[in-house]
Amino acid sequence: MTLEITPLPALADNYIWALSPDNGDAGDRSLVVVDPGEAEPVLAELARRSAQLASILVTHHHPDHTGGIERLLREGEVPVYGPAHESRPIPGLSHPLKEGDTVTPAGLDTTLRVIDVPGHTSGHIAYVGDGALFSGDTLFFGGCGRLFEGDAAEMRASLNKLRELPDDTRVYCGHEYTVKNLTFAAAVEPNNEDIAGQLRKVRRLRDQDRPTPPSDIALEKRVNPFMRWDEPALVRAAEAHAGRALPDADDVFAVVRAWKDSF
Repeated sequence: MTLEITPLPALADNYIWALSPDNGDAGDRSLVVVDPGEAEPVLAELARRSAQLASILVTHHHPDHTGGIERLLREGEVPVYGPAHESRPIPGLSHPLKEGDTVTPAGLDTTLRVIDVPGHTSGHIAYVGDGALFSGDTLFFGGCGRLFEGDAAEMRASLNKLRELPDDTRVYCGHEYTVKNLTFAAAVEPNNEDIAGQLRKVRRLRDQDRPTPPSDIALEKRVNPFMRWDEPALVRAAEAHAGRALPDADDVFAVVRAWKDSF
């Protein structure tokens, strides 16, 4: 990778991702942040590094991902890249993006590809490049976002795009939900040894107050029920929970999403 990626914990359980060139150049003091839900962790990191904010990337409009933008822009105007088709405006948005676009954020030499991933919100986007995926609230370690502005079919289609990325793509998600997500996954698939092993691992990490992300696409396909809608064991569990046959993948996904909502 050519990116150095640092998690900045924010609010109750958010992560702001701080990106900088991983080129060994001690003179490069540029920092790019993804989804700054509050300004203070970013300002503290800039001060720690004696760095300058170069640009901001946004995945969706929710305030816990955008709430720090206006404060950061008062420190100095920088480009704000974000979704073109959200249902609510994003503060300071200067570069609206949609699927098929590519962007080389100010402050980085890395080009990121934009993927439309609606479901959690209607205009949610993800960024992928240099072996990294910034998935916002669409794909979490072991889970996916709630369906606030979309339906199960839309979210499954979005996750299918992410499932088709290279297995070694590292997933940088927006929240520290992993223990809860994998606890649910273990209830759905109690015989899945990958889930059991990962749950033990992430509990140890959280006991040490360490972040659990990033995961990777290969791991998500083994442990994340929202990436496993066509796995026989997952289908059987969903049908048992629903008490009926589930004729297609969208039905399976919808049952598992509703199950998680009330878990």
